[in-house]
Amino acid sequence: MLLGGSVVGAYMGEQKWAETAAAMGYAASTCPLPRHADREEAMALMRAAGEHGVVIGEVGVWKNTLSPDDRERADNMFFAKEQLALAEYMGVACCVNIAGARGPQWDGAYADNYARDTYALIVDSVREIIDAVKPRRAFYTLEPMPWMHPDSPDDYLQMIKDVDRAQFAVHMDFVNMLSSPKRILYSENFIADCFKKLAPFIKSVHIKDAAMDAHAMPAQIVECAPGQGKLNYAHILSLIDRLLPRDTPVLLEHMLTNEEYLRAMTYVKGIAGQLQIPVR
Repeated sequence: MLLGGSVVGAYMGEQKWAETAAAMGYAASTCPLPRHADREEAMALMRAAGEHGVVIGEVGVWKNTLSPDDRERADNMFFAKEQLALAEYMGVACCVNIAGARGPQWDGAYADNYARDTYALIVDSVREIIDAVKPRRAFYTLEPMPWMHPDSPDDYLQMIKDVDRAQFAVHMDFVNMLSSPKRILYSENFIADCFKKLAPFIKSVHIKDAAMDAHAMPAQIVECAPGQGKLNYAHILSLIDRLLPRDTPVLLEHMLTNEEYLRAMTYVKGIAGQLQIPVR
């Protein structure tokens, strides 16, 4: 696996970014380019990353392509196509977004997120994005979320079938699918099910941890850094090593400082070392 994460802070150009990523021991990282970066900027970043042994693991969209505001939705669809085209140009396999939300908060929890018409709109939107760009190297993927499609491995498999495009694939974020006490309590079984069913389609992985307050009513599940929750990282790393290609980007996320990323990297690499799992 190519272990890495994000570089915290404003983008200061490709050389500074690549030096920082390499100094942190990253083998892979998220694409840091600002919105509407041109191809000259993209190639400069790829050269700098290559010189420092860092792979760009994913190009993010992070826009609501299901916005109920027609103008906002059109703008976000255009941006998603731009980002997929950027990933294709750079040769980055994973272009990632969430499906989107049917409300004012781009990633919010709304009942309409699960409406039949919303599912149809997701399928049509993904098809439109892929068909407009016609990528050959890049894949459009949707990060699972607790309160929108896809929210389980079976839901993702059904979406792959319904979208019916070769360049639609999987971004694996198993923590985002740990959305109930039962899934937390049986997390080893659930995470194994995620990887076994979706492994042939996975282009990138987010790794983090999760914890549940055993006394709070109703249940409270929180995300945290690897090693600070209840997940069995020996089990998780073994699944990744056994089921995914060795060049799969495996990325930490949602930390506030580079020091927090380094602590999480140290923990994950320590578990991998104990198991003799190769990590770059």
